[in-house]
Amino acid sequence: MPSSTRAFTLIELLVVISIIAVLMGLAFPVFQGVQNTAKKTQAKNDLVQIVTAVNAFYTEYGRYPVGTTNEGPYGGLGASSKPILDELRGLAAVTLNTRAIVFISPPDAKDQTNSRGGIKTSDGQWYDPWGTPYAIILDANYDNEVLNPFTANAGSVALRAGVITWSFGKDQRTGADKNVSPGKDDVISWQ
Repeated sequence: MPSSTRAFTLIELLVVISIIAVLMGLAFPVFQGVQNTAKKTQAKNDLVQIVTAVNAFYTEYGRYPVGTTNEGPYGGLGASSKPILDELRGLAAVTLNTRAIVFISPPDAKDQTNSRGGIKTSDGQWYDPWGTPYAIILDANYDNEVLNPFTANAGSVALRAGVITWSFGKDQRTGADKNVSPGKDDVISWQ
């Protein structure tokens, strides 16, 4: 009596591989969405840390961590945010943080050549998860108002705050609709 062995046919294997490929194709966009949401959450947490550190600095010293009346922006749009971050980090060469209090302690970027989340040691700026420096505006003239950067083309609309920060998000550009409003991917500290 001949022995019968069961095996998968080539067609059955191809069907199974096709089903797995389709399922992976459906899961990949979901995975990317989860990753983007995690990056937005990380950026929002970083922004809250910056705002909290600046406000703590103001509470401690009665001034913001800038030596000029230039409100900014610092970081993503303007001058380097390194002097502000150095003051907040209590580094040795600081001039305004005389007691060298550490108000914030961000991590160094894991990959210094492609900074995505953390301080890049070559320029001292804090980068968001997409690789763009966080932008900071301070109330350096102490009128309790800072210019909303997203209303530049719609007129001067001030925000009643001492400091605002934001990330340009995944597209690494300011806002949507010609800077009138934040883009869907921008992460801002004041809302």
